Amino acid sequence: MSMHEDLAGDPSGKGGRGEALPRLAITMGDPAGVGPEVIFKAMSHAEVFELCRPVVIGDTAVMNKAAEACGGGALPAGVEMLDMKMLAPDEHQWGRISAASGRAGAAYVERAVAMARSGEVAGIVTCPLNKEGLRLAGVPYPGHTEMLGALTGTKDYAMMLVAPKMRVIHVSTHVSLEEAIRRVKTPRILTVIRMAQQTLLLEGIAQPRIAVAGLNPHAGESGLFGDQDAQDIAPAVKAAQDEGIVASGPHPPDTVFWHAQKGQFDIVVAMYHDQGHIPAKLAGFDEAVNVTVGLPIIRTSVDHGTAFDIAGQGIASERSMLAALRYAARLAS
Repeated sequence: MSMHEDLAGDPSGKGGRGEALPRLAITMGDPAGVGPEVIFKAMSHAEVFELCRPVVIGDTAVMNKAAEACGGGALPAGVEMLDMKMLAPDEHQWGRISAASGRAGAAYVERAVAMARSGEVAGIVTCPLNKEGLRLAGVPYPGHTEMLGALTGTKDYAMMLVAPKMRVIHVSTHVSLEEAIRRVKTPRILTVIRMAQQTLLLEGIAQPRIAVAGLNPHAGESGLFGDQDAQDIAPAVKAAQDEGIVASGPHPPDTVFWHAQKGQFDIVVAMYHDQGHIPAKLAGFDEAVNVTVGLPIIRTSVDHGTAFDIAGQGIASERSMLAALRYAARLAS
């Protein structure tokens, strides 16, 4: 059966062999990075086919090169490969930033989103894009999160990182620190708290415990180190509490993540990119998952970059990809 026939005949992934397993689209990311190798390695794990029915979106020629880099072989029979044919043979080179690779990576995501919105797949799992490659290709988004928001017409969305012992959700992500400070406003913080609540309820946590980090050292120390904590963050926490959400804060940023890792909280609301990314990646770099919450589709991703410095060597770890597949399958089911 061709891939087109398979997708058209059973878009939900239910019925017959593989009944109740969600069909997940897996995008190759920037084809010059480690995404193709990470996918190839992950597909060698039998666990994948107990979680989902994988559909890889990318270029078959690049996937074949990744297979060679990883020691040879082919994708298992249970993997559907959607060949987008985005790159000419001379346009692909491991570890090279290019407009062609940036354009290809964006096209894979666009196709996956279209399939998710039409119901052909239950969710998407993405490999990393390169921001400079996207810029060279004229793609008007700095990364997946913003692109997915635009492609789905979603106004309120947020990035959540899931490490083995910690979850972090961000008020802002890919903006300057100066702009991030400007975005620390009560309505946005309350929206992110609500999204955290909804996502953890979906995950099966009956009463999520949400800690909200402060912006300034010691959460402002009663105004000694800034007033955003008292004027913007505290009112958002109070409003969430009034809605019945178990939220607390603002907590000193230098201790709240430690308490979360020890199990005191289910998730931390971070005020900006690095405030949340640094502790989450320390907690589980190889196994962290990036989740875009607030979208009308399920999207998870590896939580590492394109790693151009090691691309094509067959040494990139597939652990984050496996974790992303597990989480997507969990949300889809």
